[in-house]
Amino acid sequence: MPQPKKYASAAARQAAYRQRCEQARQGTLARKGLPSLPVIATMPGWPRWNASFRSAQELIAETLGEMADYFEDRSESWQESERGEDHQEKMTSVEAVLDALTDLTS
Repeated sequence: MPQPKKYASAAARQAAYRQRCEQARQGTLARKGLPSLPVIATMPGWPRWNASFRSAQELIAETLGEMADYFEDRSESWQESERGEDHQEKMTSVEAVLDALTDLTS
């Protein structure tokens, strides 16, 4: 006996799939403690871009904090090694990007 159809059409099935995917993505963000992404696609021009820049700024600041924690968790010999110095240089580059975003949004 065939299984009864769950959705009236392929479009309804696709819509349900997209909704499940979005719920899964939101759940993943919530478990990681990340804020949900703003729905900004309908805002015009600069307000939308500034919102994007602020979102990027928050994400980069969080990443920079994680990088600093990672560096602090390593041994002193690692911090003084070439890998530690490379890590600090990358952190400096990320700080420069964060400063540039701060200048752009202010």
